[in-house]
Amino acid sequence: MHFITGGRFNGKSEWVKEFYQLEDTPHKWISAYHGEFPDDLDYQLIVFEGIEQMIREWSSTLEFEEIRGKWQAQLEKWLKWEKAAVNRKMVLIGSDMSKGIVPMEAADRKWRDASGWAFQDAAAAADRVDLIWYGISQKIK
Repeated sequence: MHFITGGRFNGKSEWVKEFYQLEDTPHKWISAYHGEFPDDLDYQLIVFEGIEQMIREWSSTLEFEEIRGKWQAQLEKWLKWEKAAVNRKMVLIGSDMSKGIVPMEAADRKWRDASGWAFQDAAAAADRVDLIWYGISQKIK
């Protein structure tokens, strides 16, 4: 598993496309920004962007502990999928929200906190983690 994070509109998607040479590589790009979720795992390389958006949707109906449990179960499912066959890779992309002002609304704070925990879990589960700022990558794991 590969986790990529960084600020919004800082070049994460473009970096992933270049890093994995997606023009020449069969893959499936799934976007939570478009309401998509990686249920169909028929490709060797799957890129899932917008994990913070998925967490936002969950945070509107689930309690914090339920969100984290659901996220950890999903990570475990993806890791098992990766290990079931050679050359499988799940790439997760999430926009970092932790460096801004803490939101005033409780629902927004819940989403921000849940996303932070989800990103920590993704980083722990991933075998590689990259931070992208202004289109420049920094490998942190």
